[in-house]
Amino acid sequence: MLGIREVFPGDSVADLVVNALALGGLRLHVGDIVVIKHKIVSKAEDRRVALDAVRPSATAKKFAARNGQDARVVELALREARRVVRMKHVLITETRHGFVCANSGVDVSNVDGGNTAVLLPLDPDRSAAQIHRRLKKRTGLHVPVIIADSFGRAWREGLCEVAIGAAGMKVIRDYRGKRDAYGYRMHATEEAVADELACVAGLVCGKDTRIPACVIRGYASQGNKGSARGLVRPAEKDLFR
Repeated sequence: MLGIREVFPGDSVADLVVNALALGGLRLHVGDIVVIKHKIVSKAEDRRVALDAVRPSATAKKFAARNGQDARVVELALREARRVVRMKHVLITETRHGFVCANSGVDVSNVDGGNTAVLLPLDPDRSAAQIHRRLKKRTGLHVPVIIADSFGRAWREGLCEVAIGAAGMKVIRDYRGKRDAYGYRMHATEEAVADELACVAGLVCGKDTRIPACVIRGYASQGNKGSARGLVRPAEKDLFR
């Protein structure tokens, strides 16, 4: 979605999306889903930190020196973490949201050239819900919203988008109890559709195209309620914690 200018604290992300569509002669339709990269949400919510103002701890300095990283970014990641999962080559943490990811989601790309870091939204589901409500006010339509970020994956190279916030749709499609095409009754199949939609949007938005949001059209989402919290596996069910 081209036409979204640089985002500043206090901006309405929903308004930026609607205005960008209008600039291109487009509008939202019934059944559309809006996927927004978290970076512009974080910028609008002023989740930015000037790196010059960060004073790294001894732990951050030691890890950064050993692994060729910026100690200030490591320090922010440690501050944002609920707990440290692993500190070897890459800093893996569990955030206060429950996400297990690298560097607590702290990022310096696509911000201002390396002077400022952006943190994850305090409550991405709440952010998605606010955008969802504003889109309905502007358009009169029920438009599900997904806030996406790039995460690494266990056992796999490369990054994929995941839904860290969602509103207006079920984030999981549950096939348990249904029969497949051969008559077998499925027992464990739950499809993380919000993550899959985030990945589709990731291909369109890219990493260096200045396209921070896009519209998915033609996918029939289920339900009117849901949140990305539903995608975080509880610790008692997590075999890898």
